[in-house]
This record gives sequence, C-alpha cells and structure tokens, in this order.
Amino acid sequence: MTARPARFGVFGQLWFQVLAGTILGAAIGWADPALGVQLKPLGDAFIALVRMMIGPVVFCTVVHGVASMADMRRAGRTALKALVYFEVVTTLALAIGLAGVNLWGPGRGMAIAPGALDPHAAAQYIKQAQHQTIVDFLLGIIPDTFVGAFTGGAVLPVLLVSVLTALALIRMGRNGQPILAAIGAAERLVFQIIGFVMWAAPIGAFGAIAFTVGKFGAASLASLGGLIAEFYLVCLVFTVVVLGGIAAAFGINLVRLMGALREEIVVVAATTSTETVLPSLIAKLKRLGCEESVVGLVVPLGYAFNLDGTCLYLATASMFLAQATGHELALADQLGLMLVMLLTSKGAAGVAGAAFIVLAATLAATGAAPLGAIALILGIHRILAEALTFVNLIGNALATLVVARWEGALDRDALTEGLARPAPAAA
Repeated sequence: MTARPARFGVFGQLWFQVLAGTILGAAIGWADPALGVQLKPLGDAFIALVRMMIGPVVFCTVVHGVASMADMRRAGRTALKALVYFEVVTTLALAIGLAGVNLWGPGRGMAIAPGALDPHAAAQYIKQAQHQTIVDFLLGIIPDTFVGAFTGGAVLPVLLVSVLTALALIRMGRNGQPILAAIGAAERLVFQIIGFVMWAAPIGAFGAIAFTVGKFGAASLASLGGLIAEFYLVCLVFTVVVLGGIAAAFGINLVRLMGALREEIVVVAATTSTETVLPSLIAKLKRLGCEESVVGLVVPLGYAFNLDGTCLYLATASMFLAQATGHELALADQLGLMLVMLLTSKGAAGVAGAAFIVLAATLAATGAAPLGAIALILGIHRILAEALTFVNLIGNALATLVVARWEGALDRDALTEGLARPAPAAA
C-alpha cells in the first residue's frame, strides 16, 4: 500500500476512504436494494485484482525470506512452531464455538422438518462439498505444473513451489545469489503494483457492501437474528479472551494491533474476504518488526491452517442446523464433530465460498444435520462472514507476531513504534 498525501489529513488515508465507501454502499443497498445488487461487479473486480497478485506476492516473499535465512533447519523449525500454534488455537476456537451454541441454543424450538427444506437453493455448495475430501485437499497442494501453481487461485500450491525454490537457492550457495537478488527486486515491483491496486479499495468496498445489504439485508437479519447475535458474541468472546490472552502473554497490545490493521479490517468487513488484504498484511507485519522469512512462511500457512473465525463458524452453524432440525447431539457426538471439523476446516484454503462449502462437507461427513439444511443459513452467510473473516485476519496477524517472537525474529522496538503510531503500510 502506498501512503496518502499528508496534506489531505484523515481524508487522504485509505482506511477512511474505504470506510466512507462502505457507509455509502450500505446506504444505497438499504435505500435501493435492486441498485445495490447491480453494484456487485465493483466488489468482484477489486477482489479479482488483488487475487491476481497473491501468487507473485507469496512467491517473492517466501523465496526471498527463506533463502535469505540460509538455514533449512531454522525454516523447518519456524514452520513446525507455526503449525503447533495453529492447531492449539483452532481447537480452542472449535471448543468455544460449540460451547456458545450449546448455551445459547439459537436453533432450539424451530422444529424444521427436513422435508420442508429446499435443497436446490444450496445445491451448488453441496456438489462442491462432496468433492472436497481430505485426500483431494492434500493432492491439491501439488500443482500440475510449476507455473500452474500461480493460475489455480490457491495459496498452498504457490507456497509449495516457493519453499522448494528457496531451498534450492540455499543449496546453490553463491551461484544462487544473482537469482535471489532478482527475486528481491521483483518483490519490490510486486508491492508497488499492490500499492496501485489498493487505490481501488474504496470502490471495491462500496460495491461489495451495497450488494450485501441489497441482497441479504433486513429480511435475513429479522428471520435468523438469534443465530447472528450468538455468533457475533462468540467471535467477540474469542477475540477478547483467547486472542487477547495470547497477545498479553507475549507482550502485544491487541487493541493497538487492531488499530494498526484498521485499513485491512475495513476492507475485509466490506468484501468478506481475507484474501483481499493478504499482500498488505505481509507488508504491514514486516513494518511491525517481523523478519521477512517468518512473515513469508507463517502468513500463507495461516491462510490455510489458522482460520480461527472459520472454525467458530463451523462449530456454530453445524450445531445450529442440528438444533433447528431436531438433531440434538450428545457430548460424545459433539467431540466427534469437533475432530472432523479440525480436518475439514483445513480444506478451506483457496475455495470460493470456502466456509459455506466446508460446512456442507462437515455435515456430509458427520450426519449432524440433513445436508439440505444448509439452505436455512444461505441468506445470512455473508452477514456471518463479516465476523468470521475479521477473526481470521486478527488471528493470523497475531500468530505471525507470536511465532516471530518465539523464534527470536521480532524487532521489539519496531513493533512498539508501529503500534504506538499506526500508519498505512508502505509498498
């Protein structure tokens, strides 16, 4: 991201412009729902522009960072620490999600007969879910070709070829230095392009939120308000208690971290996609003192394995649908459901409509509720996604800082200065 000219003050800052676009889009979507729906291509175009750059960003950052590390064992140790952290935190997210929906019981008393549901409304998601097995997910990490990793739209294949390239450069020693220098120059070029793309963020936010409010607004909120309120409360509790506790344990001010990520938070809220801020998140975490090698490994891994908000959503939505259709689950059944979700949640990376598709895959694997029951929440999924993508974003930012400190790769002075005076990330 490029900084806005200082002479415009707050009006020249990206976060303010995105916020203004979001408010204006919401107003238009509420006042004229039909017009709001027609503005959807503005949001889609912005998301497509950012996704176009995700592959090059991940490749350049990972290769330059890991190869500069020049230590294969340290790279492996960093990745292992990140994966251990991810598993612990996502397990906590699933447990809290299940506890919240059991205590609140938003689906109890609805008594919806499975035969009364329209399976056609969610047919496309059910079809995709039936093809999202764990084996398919693992095989999908391997691209058909080296170049194909950049055209498939998923992060993990790019991460795989990036790590292999970095390890090859380490093995080449001095002979690999010219290639590494060229990749470093390419990285600077890529982030300059990202800076240009982010100028379109206010327009993208405007179109995306206008569509959301226009298509899924007041009627959806009224009909399933209990579930929405419960899920937002669970996300708040998880953020304050779990993420806040982890941040405090590692000497990180979570409130100030969210202030430093204000631009990313607003963009994610408008687009309900964390992919839209992956490049800027990488740049900002480096500015906050994380070594490039750690950022390059942990952030892409986190987008696949540390989806805290998605785990909260899976636990909440699965139990809600079970309650709504009269399938109250015993404790043993819920523990089994949590184990399945620990696996299926890892299949969300790079899948369009990921959380909803993984929910369908979870129901298909466990039988916790009729598969067609997901049609009940189709209309409010995007509203729930506002909260889950926020948690995913904050969770991955915090995870990177924690692993960086754990690995001794965090500049505490840069972090303190960055959190004290948050500013847009520079390209």
